[in-house]
Amino acid sequence: MKRLLLLLLAGAGLWLAACSPLTSISRSTSLSDRLVAPGGVSTLLDTPRIAEAVDSVPNRHGRVTGRAGVPIFWRAFDPGQYGLRYDYLAQQHDNGEPLRTGLALDLPHPFRPQAPRGTVVLLHGWMMNGDAMLPWSLQLAQAGYRVVTIDLRNHGHSGAGPSGYGTFESDDVIDVIDALQARHEVVGPLYLFGVSYGAATALFTADKLGDRVAGVVAMESFANAGDAIRSMIPHLMSLQPSGWKAQAMAAYGRWRYGGQDINQVIAAASQRLDLDLDRVDVTRALADTRACVLLLHGQDDQHVQVSQGRRLAAASPRVHYIEMRGEDHITLPLRLDLLGGVVDDWLAQEGRAGAQCASPALPEEADRMAMAQVAATPRG
Repeated sequence: MKRLLLLLLAGAGLWLAACSPLTSISRSTSLSDRLVAPGGVSTLLDTPRIAEAVDSVPNRHGRVTGRAGVPIFWRAFDPGQYGLRYDYLAQQHDNGEPLRTGLALDLPHPFRPQAPRGTVVLLHGWMMNGDAMLPWSLQLAQAGYRVVTIDLRNHGHSGAGPSGYGTFESDDVIDVIDALQARHEVVGPLYLFGVSYGAATALFTADKLGDRVAGVVAMESFANAGDAIRSMIPHLMSLQPSGWKAQAMAAYGRWRYGGQDINQVIAAASQRLDLDLDRVDVTRALADTRACVLLLHGQDDQHVQVSQGRRLAAASPRVHYIEMRGEDHITLPLRLDLLGGVVDDWLAQEGRAGAQCASPALPEEADRMAMAQVAATPRG
């Protein structure tokens, strides 16, 4: 296949970005509406280009309607060689424009799927979708895994239902896994890989599935939903983006939402969801999870502050925590160049029967590369 340069987002996942100045303007004047359900699709996604990229590689897809009656969309990629090459592109992400990700493919013809060494289920962030995680999907497929992406309820091609901040969504994920195992789409050791909102969902899912899950990769998860909202919304309201369009949207967002009491907003959203957001405790789920967990967080993350990652890391001896200097909530999932090998190695070690939880180290050169990239990124 002709070499492609695919400009897409690797699942950065602005969790709660529906109230961010960098998203489409909503008619609602209530901030609690933005907590109850997404208000659209993040402007960080180049949706048409992502769809074109996904259509260029072999995959299967369908829907599963589970216990809640919400149709959940899934897509599967077989293990094999996709001719993947990835370049991390440093760029501003505060200007309201879609992010560019450098992904080159040289797909052989015919494509020859390989026998899976296991299955990895990928779960995206708020206002994203499963297709946005295509770089990670193909990275893991080239490493020998069948990869299944899921559009969480209220996202992508899935149906609508009350948002559960990982609690309700984890039931949907389990229903999809059960259905796909019956169809032999989910085979071998099962791993969950989530980003942001999807990471919290992955941890709730692993707790419920027990020994059925061999390992979890969780990037930038929140520890408690209420706590995360209280720190995130003031950060989003304080953003001073660089692009003129984003500046106008930021001013509009502050005018519309800035005067609302955050505790009242959380209480109103909790009542509408019939879910106490202050009791959505990912830390407790992680403490009870029997699977090994690779926990990743960027030191500069202001959307889900790094303190939340550290709280999660302290919850269980089965967690291995990597905190990356110079990375934030948007850039960390894009660092396939630095983290792809670390995740591949960790999954391979977790797949060995009876092995203790692995403790991979971030290569020193990766840390140097990250800091060099930060120094070279234009500011302002």
